[in-house]
Amino acid sequence: MKPRVAPRINRNRCEGKGDCVAVCPQQVFELGVLPVAQRQGLKIGGLLKGYAHGWRQALLVRAEACSGCGLCVGVCPERAISLQPQRHNGSHDAPTAAD
Repeated sequence: MKPRVAPRINRNRCEGKGDCVAVCPQQVFELGVLPVAQRQGLKIGGLLKGYAHGWRQALLVRAEACSGCGLCVGVCPERAISLQPQRHNGSHDAPTAAD
């Protein structure tokens, strides 16, 4: 049995280009404005990227639907997406600004 995984987005890297949205067969991602609460803790580079791109980033809207295919990881030009194992209770670590 394949272990369950969930995508994580490195908020310091994401520039909201949307390649992950286009390639994901499970519609796990959508583009939107990064909420203010998720901007906390960004490094200076992440803050500058966020400001320059109007805080437009990929958002996880259906992380639980992730099949672990890895297409999003391979297509992201900023290498901002990784797949992390889920805990045994089915939850996964919440994405943080520092990831």
